[in-house]
Amino acid sequence: MSAPLIRPATEADLPSIAAIYGEAVRSGSATFEIDPPDLAEITARWRRLAETGHPYLAAQHGDQVVGFAHAGPYHARPAYRYAVEDSIYLHAAARGGGVGTALLTALIAEAEARSFRQMIALIGDSANAPSIRLHARCGFEPVGIYRDVGWKHGRWLDVVLMQRALGESGTTPPRDRP
Repeated sequence: MSAPLIRPATEADLPSIAAIYGEAVRSGSATFEIDPPDLAEITARWRRLAETGHPYLAAQHGDQVVGFAHAGPYHARPAYRYAVEDSIYLHAAARGGGVGTALLTALIAEAEARSFRQMIALIGDSANAPSIRLHARCGFEPVGIYRDVGWKHGRWLDVVLMQRALGESGTTPPRDRP
């Protein structure tokens, strides 16, 4: 697959995003959601991130959205406002062709440009080697594993924690964020 166009996600992309994420919910273990959220919920989530200055990107190949990534609040408490948690999902046909690396690289750049200082990956399923490799390739380091914290598809699942510093990270005072 040729290099995708990485751009901010728009409301017109949300049906494709809902379909990609819905398939991940139904058949995968990267997310611990059990029932795929409907388009209204996906739209509400997209709006919340846009309204709070968090990046939400789409990967487009030709006229088709083949993946998406966003960085949302790591936790709600104010002291965490400089840390974000990433999410990245690809259409099955786009996996293994560099789309994930392009998306995550762009997401990191967008988060840095918005003054975020740490990006956290909570990777569902310690057997999710492609996601773990992707994050490592993009500079994330493993920081721990929550063992057997999710039950999905008839088995217990771990969560792999990975972290990447953004920008100047802990070396300088942060610029103001709302």
